[in-house]
Amino acid sequence: MATTTQVERWQRQGWLPKASAWFEPASPTIPPLIMGRALWLASNARAGRSIGWWAWVFWAVDETPDSARRLREALVETLKRPLARAGIGKVPAGNSNQAFQARTDAAAKMVANRRVPRRDLDATLRAHAAEAGLDLPRPPGSALPNVSHRALTDLGARVLLGGAADLGMEELLEALTRAMPGHTETFEHLREAHRQSELDGTDLLAQHPLAQGVLGVVRTVETADDRDLCHAVRTCTRATVVLKALMRHSPDVPMIMTLLMRDEMWERWARIGGITPEGAPGLAAVALNTYQYLTMPEWAADLDRYLSFMDNLLVASHEPPGSPGSAMEV
Repeated sequence: MATTTQVERWQRQGWLPKASAWFEPASPTIPPLIMGRALWLASNARAGRSIGWWAWVFWAVDETPDSARRLREALVETLKRPLARAGIGKVPAGNSNQAFQARTDAAAKMVANRRVPRRDLDATLRAHAAEAGLDLPRPPGSALPNVSHRALTDLGARVLLGGAADLGMEELLEALTRAMPGHTETFEHLREAHRQSELDGTDLLAQHPLAQGVLGVVRTVETADDRDLCHAVRTCTRATVVLKALMRHSPDVPMIMTLLMRDEMWERWARIGGITPEGAPGLAAVALNTYQYLTMPEWAADLDRYLSFMDNLLVASHEPPGSPGSAMEV
């Protein structure tokens, strides 16, 4: 049971509407959405602790000028967190050698003393599936494991600061080879694709979501229409909630993972940003997903399609009522 103090705190945070908005016109009952949210907060919110991107969910669902402002500020703060953590107040701008070196030095500060675990989510899932006698499919376009490696982290920090313009394809291929030495043939295909794109007058690196660096991402969030921003966050967070619910059911229904991984959106979204870890990395993943939804119409349409597909799977797997994925009506 929530106390008056708790309810007031949730309202100050914008997690719960003011009491004046609880009742619909000519109705004496509290709408299920408000009741479900209050029950979830009573079970999960603790004084002095964040509720993570669930706060973003509530603000996006409410879609008021105040909640959109809170949402925008939280997304921008999350996107800039790596810079703040490294003490980078302003990203050096310009195309001069001096500016480039300043960004390179700043990127080195971002990764200093950071442990980079080597992991491969797909390989882990396949190993567990093999124990159950299940052979998981490789989604269309799947070629590389999703590993963390210092060579890739260093490049990632530089792209975050300077965008694709600070990175050359040969440098990227060299880093990939160091991180994944067993995929030489794949990298040669990538080199050839880059060569062909140059002949066609296009730039593969410029198509990356971080092609404009973190400041380009921030500008997109800062200038997005309130309604578009709230819709993007609602869609991206709901997709993550449904994906996590399905993965909870997968040990009992192994076919769930087979169906999820058979779709190209497993490769393009689920394994690199849909399965969010706890804490700051999860916030960053949702923020970047939101940016992609706002700026990449084809990707957004595919996520909408994949979400509809996952919703149908979730219904088939009998997700119980009262869970965050259902009660919150993200």
